[in-house]
Amino acid sequence: MTRYRNLALALLVLLAPCAAFAASLDGAKLSVLWAVPFAGILLSIALFPLFAPHFWHHHFGKVAVFWALCCAVPLFIYAPFNVALGSIAHAMIGDYIPFILFVGALFIVAGGIHIQGRFVGTPIVNAVILVIGALFANLMGTTGAAMLLIRPLIRANANRKYKMHTFIFFIFIVANIGGCLTPLGDPPLFLGFLRGVDFFWTFTHLLMPLGLTLAILIGLYLLIDFFFYRKDVAEGNLANAFSTKGRMIEIKGSINFLYLAGIVGAVLMSGIWKSGVEFSLLSVHLTLQGIVRDCCFIVLALLSLATTPHVARKANEFTWAPILEVAKLFFGIFMCIVPVLEMLRAGHAGAFSSLVALVTNEAGEFNNMMFFWLTGMLSAFLDNAPTYLAFFNLAGGDPVTMMTTHAHTLMAVSMGAVFMGAVSYIGNAPNFMVVAICGERNIKMPTFFGYMIWSVGILFPTFFIVNSVFL
Repeated sequence: MTRYRNLALALLVLLAPCAAFAASLDGAKLSVLWAVPFAGILLSIALFPLFAPHFWHHHFGKVAVFWALCCAVPLFIYAPFNVALGSIAHAMIGDYIPFILFVGALFIVAGGIHIQGRFVGTPIVNAVILVIGALFANLMGTTGAAMLLIRPLIRANANRKYKMHTFIFFIFIVANIGGCLTPLGDPPLFLGFLRGVDFFWTFTHLLMPLGLTLAILIGLYLLIDFFFYRKDVAEGNLANAFSTKGRMIEIKGSINFLYLAGIVGAVLMSGIWKSGVEFSLLSVHLTLQGIVRDCCFIVLALLSLATTPHVARKANEFTWAPILEVAKLFFGIFMCIVPVLEMLRAGHAGAFSSLVALVTNEAGEFNNMMFFWLTGMLSAFLDNAPTYLAFFNLAGGDPVTMMTTHAHTLMAVSMGAVFMGAVSYIGNAPNFMVVAICGERNIKMPTFFGYMIWSVGILFPTFFIVNSVFL
């Protein structure tokens, strides 16, 4: 009987009003040791595929849970129960679940669109796909654009031997940098929109930086791809690639474009509609519009699964493995990031105060270059949405002032959060999904650190040029 009474009391605690969970984790009191689980999961993602690929392939989900527990268990020991539970609930209910529903819906819907044709992955064709992907990223998000175009790009380059660099640039441009012009493009910009940044502010202020960035990256890509294309031609790899049979472009599962529009509409609705209906679950602030948005994601994903012709998904070689990998790994990342973000939010009072101090000069003025690089480097390894908010608030947090007096600072934070997601595989969810899909098609991709050699070597000089011109 006592056991049932204790269980009933525990359930009452969980269902009690949010006031019981109002206290939050104080990042100013956390030492840098709380970042160890987060560092552990990052190193696991980086090193296990390199040194123990068989183990990682079969047990990466268990590794993610292990590091999540290494963070959660000490947190419940260190902090009061309500504080620990509230902090984890914020990460899981407030961030992870909406994130995975959004990414999952885009993965399912885009995976039902099969685009094929008589195009072959020549340097010009590949470059055109990259530019189209950058444009699409602003309409359907970087995840939607990446999932829509990665399979056609793979098929176009099926006969090429030297093609790894094409998918690296695809991650750079389509899965990250291209989505900087609208709040639909990337989650941090959507959070800025929710906090009062005008919908078209990013378009008017980031169009020129994006144009210069794309010009540099596409130019570099063409130089690299022409070199490898000549090698493919010389080795006879493209002898049977060109065909005059079939239509130039054929699309199967086109009904999914309607579902993609529905996902975009649901995101817009959640930012524009103010229902006035709000409640809390385990201290997590929930709104009716947010719940309706997430329900729309689920319904649209189910409709896609029910109405997409089987031949379209079969032609795409659609499997659940990429989204399951993202779901498992980002579960661990979102859990382990809890104390790290709290230390970051603590600003000058936290363990990362030396980093925070770098964004202002001796006169107290904002250093926009440092805003870009700090926001960016943290976004490359942390979740870029809360990182964006942390530096948005550090710059004052007032959207009117940020869009006018401190417009260059807002540009720096916005570009840093979006552009630098391309620096590592974990910088943005579609990065992982692209790598997972390439792996399924037996396309060799660089290791975690191997990819960073490409990204640092190509992106950092590009960003330095763009920063010098616009910031």
